[in-house]
Amino acid sequence: MTSIGIIGAGNIGAAFARALARSGIAATIANSRGPESLSGLVGELAPHISAGTIETAAQAGIVLIAVPWSKLPAALSGLPDWGGRIVIDANNPIEAPLFKPAELNGRLSTEIVADLVPGARVVKAFNHLSAALVAADPHAEGGARVLFYSGDDASAKAEVAELIGRLGFAGIDLGPISIGAKLTQFPGGALPAINFVKFA
Repeated sequence: MTSIGIIGAGNIGAAFARALARSGIAATIANSRGPESLSGLVGELAPHISAGTIETAAQAGIVLIAVPWSKLPAALSGLPDWGGRIVIDANNPIEAPLFKPAELNGRLSTEIVADLVPGARVVKAFNHLSAALVAADPHAEGGARVLFYSGDDASAKAEVAELIGRLGFAGIDLGPISIGAKLTQFPGGALPAINFVKFA
């Protein structure tokens, strides 16, 4: 299994870490405050989840990024070229406490994130469900909770789809970023916060 890093330990980053730990998948999680600030979460999710620096987490083969929108540039600045590694963009261009949509100047938020991770193969995923649903058992009502993903690199999407399946979700490919990321972006997209369940 490809190594996994998580940059951001807020609601979505921590929920993704819980989903990984529940499935016995190892990952390194990092935030801006340093590994020591994550001792409670790591203690809860040991032995699968460990804390590290942002630089360490960014070296993984698959890196989920879930950082408050205004803090993304600072969180990702100074990191080396991503060298073809996979970045899962789990961000939404909105943040507490005001929940005012960010000004994107007509671009998709994932396009802006992609500019911050040069050399990465970006896949949009894990942003359209609430953190509680990401962390919860995805087997629901006799089916599997749906998790949408999109991206422009077929092999990167295939790796993320495999991970989504290992976590127990029913992954559904929404196509390229220009289509899928628009549908799942919050606010504005048609799909966020809707809890779909796929039945075999």
